[in-house]
Amino acid sequence: MLEYTLEVTTGSMLHAGTFDNLYVTLIGSERESEHTALTDVGLDESGKVGTYSVTTLFSLGFLLLLKLEKDPFHESPQTDWFCSKVVVTTPEEDEILFPCYKWLSGGESVLLRGATKAFEDFYPSLVYQRRKERLQQKWDKYADGMAYVLNINDPTLMPEEIRFSYSKAFQLAELKMKGLTNTTEKWESFEAMKDYVSKHWKDDDFFGYQFLNGVNPTVIQRCSKLPSNFPVTEQMVRPFLAHGSSLSEEIEMGNIFIIDYKIMEGLPTRVIDGKPVSVSAPLCLFYLNPEKKLRPIAIQLSQKPSEDNPIFLPSDLESDWLLAKIFVRNADTLYHSLVVHLHNTHLLSEVYTMATLRNLPQIHPLYKLLIPHHRDTLHINILSRAQLYGPGRFLDNCSLGNDGVIELMRRALFQTTYASFCVPENIAARGLESIPDFYYRDDALRLWNIISSFVSALVPFYYPSDSEVTADYELQEWINEIFFYGFLGNSDSGFPSSFQTVDELIKFVTMVIFSSSCQHAAVNGGQFDFLGWIPNGPALLHQPPPTTKGQSSMERLLATLPNKSFAARSMTIVWRLSRKHDDFVPLGSYPEQRFDEPAALQMIQDFQAQLSSLSAAIAKRNSELEVPYKYLNPKGVENSITI
Repeated sequence: MLEYTLEVTTGSMLHAGTFDNLYVTLIGSERESEHTALTDVGLDESGKVGTYSVTTLFSLGFLLLLKLEKDPFHESPQTDWFCSKVVVTTPEEDEILFPCYKWLSGGESVLLRGATKAFEDFYPSLVYQRRKERLQQKWDKYADGMAYVLNINDPTLMPEEIRFSYSKAFQLAELKMKGLTNTTEKWESFEAMKDYVSKHWKDDDFFGYQFLNGVNPTVIQRCSKLPSNFPVTEQMVRPFLAHGSSLSEEIEMGNIFIIDYKIMEGLPTRVIDGKPVSVSAPLCLFYLNPEKKLRPIAIQLSQKPSEDNPIFLPSDLESDWLLAKIFVRNADTLYHSLVVHLHNTHLLSEVYTMATLRNLPQIHPLYKLLIPHHRDTLHINILSRAQLYGPGRFLDNCSLGNDGVIELMRRALFQTTYASFCVPENIAARGLESIPDFYYRDDALRLWNIISSFVSALVPFYYPSDSEVTADYELQEWINEIFFYGFLGNSDSGFPSSFQTVDELIKFVTMVIFSSSCQHAAVNGGQFDFLGWIPNGPALLHQPPPTTKGQSSMERLLATLPNKSFAARSMTIVWRLSRKHDDFVPLGSYPEQRFDEPAALQMIQDFQAQLSSLSAAIAKRNSELEVPYKYLNPKGVENSITI
């Protein structure tokens, strides 16, 4: 008799175990084993490993597949079982890993296969099984000019293995407190909340700080030449520069910075009481002064210079200058929420996730590497479409309305470049290598390098040569779908449609992991901190931008800001988006051990050690800062987009 030893592992998530009957059949190149019951108790609790044996009279040949079946146990209530993996030791003492990572219901069976790359499969049955493992869901066009999405609108129809592991508290209900719900009453004063932002939001220093370390550190760049449509003169800004200096000299020294929201120009907007809401497309000039403080020195609220589009200055009437900054914050809040956060992290990560599930079987090394960074992403995006954006949802009530929301994301995708998603290239292109106190840059670069180092070790372990990359048709289909369904086949974007080298693969995988974890953490984690104080981050303004100076007042500012109902909903949403849930999984975690090679496991440990070291360094730095930058501390960066 020949004996095959099986170690069967139940998943570590809650309620993963079962008391039901389980059966196994081993399928080899020469014959199959008998249908064998896994009789011993050992799979009834989460994380349990049960050891079993299957005996045969003759060798099965090369072990190809393993069939698992589950039946209810007599009259007991049926419970689903999550099987992580099965490791089979053959009579020849070879160990073969059969990944599973699936929920099995009563009467259900699953066919598992061992771990190899596509071009290493020589048996037709294995090739067929690889294709069966892929997610069968299809792409759906959300809107013309936008990235494609999963063709499921109802979260309850999600396949079990890619649904939330438990029900997240993500009901975006109205904030039912102090009579704020469904009221059109305006704020009576700016003293409704007290925190750091509420105390400092008017300050020019804090206004500048936010474009480096707030929720949107992606738009500011060094100004080497003033745009022709932003006619700031030496006389205008000389009072705000170092004594005896000039604007041209400060530009030459690299101390002038700019943000330009040209992408917002001419967007369709929401209509309230028969009048379209105004959305500005401002330009704002900043000066890095000798005290190394970044301060705004000139604001123009529309793209075309004219008499009714004045350039606002810090020396203007206090309410004029503050109102101009509010319109800049409104444009930045909309751009951040819809492009930097929703589009560039959530929606594009949905594309990466879909491409992985549709093209890579679970045994594929890239699937094993990426699937922890795809956890819950499809589910949270479907919930977002159901509750946040689309006709009648929350974002339909912001300044842009649904048509403006779609048009802004369409424009953003058309302008998106691969280089802008790669942190070292992005920082260099914006000329921000040396600006001081740019903590997002410091932490993002270090995280990028740590992730790149990990990927640079792991990928060549499975792809030691460029020829193996080009030969992997599953890998090529993966990147091809991302290129066409994510970036609509736009070759000008610089995104690859195929991989020719190991280095190309390493760079792209690094970008996917960084975008799906670190970048999302950077632009999501601080939303309540910075946008929870509504005057600092209004998504809706009721009055048009000022066209003259000296006509504003604090009363006009209050009339411009959102009413209490909209503000309350905004506060609720950014609070829910910013908070951590009980099933938070930090960056670098691989809770379901899909890799079994000792070398790969050591690489993961090295990766985690580097993240831990960086976490300690960031914590030490933050202890010395008045406003700690905490959003890219690895301990607080989630492994995937789950909220």
